[in-house]
Amino acid sequence: MTIDAPLGIEIQDGTVDGTRIIRLNGPMTLRNLFTFQGEIRSVALTRVMILDLAGVPYMDSAGMGSIINYFVHCQNAKVRMVAAGVSPRVMELFKMTKVDTVIPLADSVEAAGQLSV
Repeated sequence: MTIDAPLGIEIQDGTVDGTRIIRLNGPMTLRNLFTFQGEIRSVALTRVMILDLAGVPYMDSAGMGSIINYFVHCQNAKVRMVAAGVSPRVMELFKMTKVDTVIPLADSVEAAGQLSV
C-alpha cells in the first residue's frame, strides 16, 4: 500500500454496549484528511468511540492532527476515545509527539472495548 492510497473507513457498533468502532484502512495523510473528517462528522457519538488504526500503515502530521482534533471533539462531548491497534510505525509518531501520553491506547479493538467496562 502506498502513501497515496485511499483511506477506507468502516463504522460499526462495538460488542460492548455504548461503544462504536471507526475502522480505518489506508494511510492517514493530508491527501485523505478531508475524507476522514467528512466521515467522522456524520458518526453519532456513543459513550466510547474506538478508533481502530490497525489498518493504518502510515500517518503524517496532518493525519495526526486530525486524530488529535477528533480526540478533543470527543472530550468536549464527554465521550471517551481510545485508539486501538496502532502499528509500530505509527506508534513512533505517537511517541515522538507525546500523543501516546494523552490519547488512551489499546493493543486491539477487543482490548479497547474492555477498557470501557
